[in-house]
Amino acid sequence: MTDYMWMKDRITSSEQLRVTIEEPREAILKKTVNVVDEHIERYLQMSSLFFLGTSNADRLTDVSPRGGKAGFVKVLDDKHLAFPDRPGNKRVDSLLNIIQNPQVGMVFIIPGLSEVLRINGKAVITQNEEFIRSQGWEGATTGLSVVVEVEECFIHCPKAFIQGGVWSPESWAQKEEMPSTTDMYKAHLLLNGITL
Repeated sequence: MTDYMWMKDRITSSEQLRVTIEEPREAILKKTVNVVDEHIERYLQMSSLFFLGTSNADRLTDVSPRGGKAGFVKVLDDKHLAFPDRPGNKRVDSLLNIIQNPQVGMVFIIPGLSEVLRINGKAVITQNEEFIRSQGWEGATTGLSVVVEVEECFIHCPKAFIQGGVWSPESWAQKEEMPSTTDMYKAHLLLNGITL
C-alpha cells in the first residue's frame, strides 16, 4: 500500500474524536483514585507481571515487562509503590527514561483474570541498600529499586483480554507455528550489520 490511505480523514482534535466516540459515563470517570487502598493492595499482592511505560525528554516511548513472584511490587504506603530492578540485557531503557522524565504508566496483570489494574505516577530510582534489603525481594537485583508516587489508579475492563483470548488455551497457536524469536534476533542483527 503506497498511497498512505491512513493519512486521509485523520482525526486531529479531541472535538473530532468525540463526534465518533461520545463522552464516558460519570461512573467511568469517577472510578479513578489517587491512593492505594486495600483493594488495589490486594490486587498487587496477587500480580506477578506488569508492563512499565516510560518516555524520555524527547517523548520517545518504551514499554517493558516486569515480572516476579506474586506481590513483588511492594506497597510502601497509600501513595507509594516499589519494585526491584533485575539483572537483564543492560539496555536500561526504562531507567534512562525515568531519569529524564519521571512520569510512568503501569498495567498490572493477575494470570487468569481479564481485568487489569492501571497505575500512573512519578518514579524515582534509588540505590539505598537498607531500603532495598528491607523489602525482602527474592532473587538477584541490580542494587537498584524504582519507587513510584501514585497519581492515578483504576481497574480497566476485560474486553481486550477477552477479545484477544489471552487466557483461552484453545485460541493459542501451536508452539511450532509461533515466530522464532531466535531467527528474529539474528535477522535484526543482520539488518544492522552484525552476523552471529
